[in-house]
Amino acid sequence: MASESVTDTGAARHRDGWLGWINGSLVALCLGSLAVVVAGGLVQVSFGAFSMTVVEAWQAVFNPAVLFDGQAWRSFLLGGDLPEMNHRSLIVWNIRLPRVFVGVLVGMNLAVSGAIFQAVTRNELASPFILGVSSGAGLLILLTLVVFSGLSAFLPLIAAVGGSVAFLIVYAIAWKNGTSPVRLVLAGVIVGTVFGSLQTALFFFANDIGVVQSAIAWTTGSLTGTDWEQVRMALPWTVVAMVLALASSRQLNVLLLGERTARSLGMSVERVRFALSGVAVLAAAASIAVAGIVGFVGLIVPHMVRNVVGSDYRQLVVGCVFAGPALMVVADVGARLGLQILTGSSAQIPVGIVTGLVGGPYFLYLMRKQDKLGEL
Repeated sequence: MASESVTDTGAARHRDGWLGWINGSLVALCLGSLAVVVAGGLVQVSFGAFSMTVVEAWQAVFNPAVLFDGQAWRSFLLGGDLPEMNHRSLIVWNIRLPRVFVGVLVGMNLAVSGAIFQAVTRNELASPFILGVSSGAGLLILLTLVVFSGLSAFLPLIAAVGGSVAFLIVYAIAWKNGTSPVRLVLAGVIVGTVFGSLQTALFFFANDIGVVQSAIAWTTGSLTGTDWEQVRMALPWTVVAMVLALASSRQLNVLLLGERTARSLGMSVERVRFALSGVAVLAAAASIAVAGIVGFVGLIVPHMVRNVVGSDYRQLVVGCVFAGPALMVVADVGARLGLQILTGSSAQIPVGIVTGLVGGPYFLYLMRKQDKLGEL
């Protein structure tokens, strides 16, 4: 009987170690976010230049001939010729739905990237924007469009490289016998300010209004014109980044305890901080490469999730994986259809403008609600 009791206790501890952190709040957040993504996606595919009713659009989405066709999915995800399908299904699956999928990937990447940066710096105001990743990507995008226009076909790769190089510069500036969360944030502000000034200066050298409009779309974030090529570009890196983020949740929790405590637990703080920062840069770069610089998602989604599930990074990362896409898809619906609803215009605005309009008031609410806003 005693051995059975010990065995049962060990099994219970094993279950708690693997699944004990999953609670009702996390499940509710994930299911609610998933419902928002589905609803936003259905709204997104229901409107467009090609006229079809809402019922016809939804029938095209759930068309079994496409939904369960292996050849179609191989074409979507790996490239190649599309199988034969009716005109409505072709419009929905090849033009409208890819935009939703790109929005899901971008929201996922930015939210998880922001959550990791907040743990690395122990500052809940940290994000890819604050730590120079976005400003570095934006600078190289503008430099390419204005000076090296022949390389425009490689903008996604250039954006990712720019973000990665910018963070390496931030890390080098912050290094002084090691780094610290405060120095990382201050270095990020320095690099962001300098690179932002250089971006503004480059606009004066752009003579073509088309170049200016393209640069604005990239530097404010836009999903207009995205297709399966962007999905194929972002998906592999997103999967790698999400797996690494989930696997690193324990290290992220330890970093929140402070450097002294982390070292006493045997952690090599500098190595772990740099490695986790690399995961965050990878996620942010995957987003920037397909959608440009979308602001506030990496900042506000971790806040929203933290308010629901708490600060345990096992819960926080999973929550961000679901809540980030929900915010991004809804924001893109507003970016695409907002002006049409308000003014009757068919023009679309960059999704980064919508996320900024959401993020500003949300932080005003946080500032009024919380006595302390900053250090985690």
